[in-house]
Amino acid sequence: MLFITGPLYSGKRTYAQKFGGRQIYEVQTRAADAANLAVLADELAACDVVTATEVGGGVVPIDPADRAAREAAGRLACLLAARADCVVQMFCGLPTVLKGELPEC
Repeated sequence: MLFITGPLYSGKRTYAQKFGGRQIYEVQTRAADAANLAVLADELAACDVVTATEVGGGVVPIDPADRAAREAAGRLACLLAARADCVVQMFCGLPTVLKGELPEC
C-alpha cells in the first residue's frame, strides 16, 4: 500500500492518480467515527493507494469533539504509515518519500 499524506491542496490526489489501482482519499475523516482505529487501518490498508490530509498543525480546536477527531486522525495516519510499503509526504506539489520505494506508475 502507498500512503500519501500532506496538507490540504498539496497535490495528493493528482499525484496518487498516476499510480492507478484501488484508491481511497481523505481517510482522516473516517477516524472520528471509528470504534477501533487498528481495524479501520487494516481495512484501508487493503487499498493500493490511501491519502490523508495532515490535520495536526495549527490552532488546537476549543471543542473537545474536534480535538478528539484531530487526535484520532493523527493516530490513524501513524497506523497507516506503519502498514504501508511506501509513505510519501506531499508539500507544495512536491513528493518526499519517507519510507520504502515508490511503486511503478
